[in-house]
Amino acid sequence: MINIFRIWAIAANGFREVIRDRILYVIGFFAILMALALRILPEISVGADGKIFLDLGLAATSLLGAIVAIFVGTGLINKEIEKRTVLVLIPKPLSRSELIIGKHLGLSGVLAAMLVIMTSIYLAMLAWAKIPFSPTAILISQGFLLLELAVLTAIAILFGVFTSSILATLLSFGVYFMGHISRDLLKLGEITKNTNIETLTKYLYLVLPNLERFNLKNEAVYGILPTSGELWANLLYGILYITLMLTLANLIFTRRQF
Repeated sequence: MINIFRIWAIAANGFREVIRDRILYVIGFFAILMALALRILPEISVGADGKIFLDLGLAATSLLGAIVAIFVGTGLINKEIEKRTVLVLIPKPLSRSELIIGKHLGLSGVLAAMLVIMTSIYLAMLAWAKIPFSPTAILISQGFLLLELAVLTAIAILFGVFTSSILATLLSFGVYFMGHISRDLLKLGEITKNTNIETLTKYLYLVLPNLERFNLKNEAVYGILPTSGELWANLLYGILYITLMLTLANLIFTRRQF
């Protein structure tokens, strides 16, 4: 039976471990990037620096978050296996599913903290530069970005439990990029009028996460958002996909012998 307190202990320990890995330098890089953009953009853009800065800030938080989720996520379980520390953890009253869920929650907590800090810096700079923006639209967009990063973390953990860190990282980045063009792949298959290609693209669309569901950056820039029904549907989709990935990771991890 899954114990919430043991999961919380693993999550808290994982949170502290990731923070100690100098992950907060990412926030410093983001702040420097935004400061440079705020200084340089007015000189190279023709009256569109506000729009470009809005786009750049949201894109930077998305990309940096994805890099952290994938690079750290693939090593969460794999590192325990390679260092053989899993041999110490598993014999204790700790199930493998608790370890996986705890590790996922720990990294998700780090990503949430990163997004909160980076978004605060971003909004402060927007206000200081007097660039018009919709706080509500941006905050909702960043909330769904966190959901996307939680999905990526679950995928990274899945790959990390059965392959090397390098291969798991490459596979995770592949899923990340493919997940953002899965709709385009489906349309491409329909255009080709080739049955085999259509079938392949349909399977890829069904298996790959549709990460564009969580991409609300363009809407946030223009201060518009999808309907509440779409937002709830996307939220449910993200939760179900995370659950599926962690379940598969647990099944594979359970069958591994150490």
